[in-house]
Amino acid sequence: MKNFNGTVLMSGVEWFDDAAAINPFMDASISVDREKARDEHEAIRAALESAGVEVVKVGAPAHCQDGVYTANWALVRGKKAVLARLPNARTAEEAYAQKTLEGLGIEVLHAPENLRFSGQGDALPCGDYLFTGRGYRSDDEAQQFAADVLGFTRIALQTVAQLDEYGQAVINTSSGWPDSFFYDIDLAFAVLRNPVGDQKGLVAWCPEAFTPESQELMHAFSGVEKIEVSLEEAVGAFACNLVSTGETVIMSDQAPQFKAKLEALGFTVLTPEITELLKGGGYIRCTTLTIA
Repeated sequence: MKNFNGTVLMSGVEWFDDAAAINPFMDASISVDREKARDEHEAIRAALESAGVEVVKVGAPAHCQDGVYTANWALVRGKKAVLARLPNARTAEEAYAQKTLEGLGIEVLHAPENLRFSGQGDALPCGDYLFTGRGYRSDDEAQQFAADVLGFTRIALQTVAQLDEYGQAVINTSSGWPDSFFYDIDLAFAVLRNPVGDQKGLVAWCPEAFTPESQELMHAFSGVEKIEVSLEEAVGAFACNLVSTGETVIMSDQAPQFKAKLEALGFTVLTPEITELLKGGGYIRCTTLTIA
């Protein structure tokens, strides 16, 4: 089976930080260890390459605390990419991402002005389906634009909001945007296999991470096969934030239940230890942008 994450783009940890706490996993009072983060980043790259994934490495964008999370730079299909529009602490990454992608021969397209779009972090392809998140880092109109220009059928989903002690939705004090422990869909959803011939694609998802309406939609949706991830492993172990080749899965080393499910389905599972990179609210999938 041909890898469907055959080539990914990774940057680096040179400017990695969480000083601007733009998601609920960040804590600006806790410093990050860049040397440890570099080792973890290298472990991810090594695991990907051992699984047959080609890694294109570029330097990290200067002075960008989240530049290591390349998944958010764009959504790519073929030789076209829809560029992201990121939170305030990340806007400098956009020009760098455009220059990088164009340097790789990819045509960069822009969603309509003033729309949020979190790139591949909030838009996961499975064959011709595009499973998208909304409400936190991406707007419906931007997601639909990306689906239309890249030739996908969009399946629009929404994860649950982070609530305060009064049951009100939390607004992130750094970004000014609504917050969620699943602010990007790749924290609650993963594509494990693309469809091949008459075989449906396979996805993993955490039902409790989604609103009742999105749960109902997913339970009824018959276009893919589905396996479930527990809320405990999705939040506590970032279990859904993985990269799969269709045969090998590179994922969290803290999600034994999900790992066992994957191995029972015949997947080879690689589990690099990641602790420092998650201080930025990102994990394995976040550090890779699929470009082929």
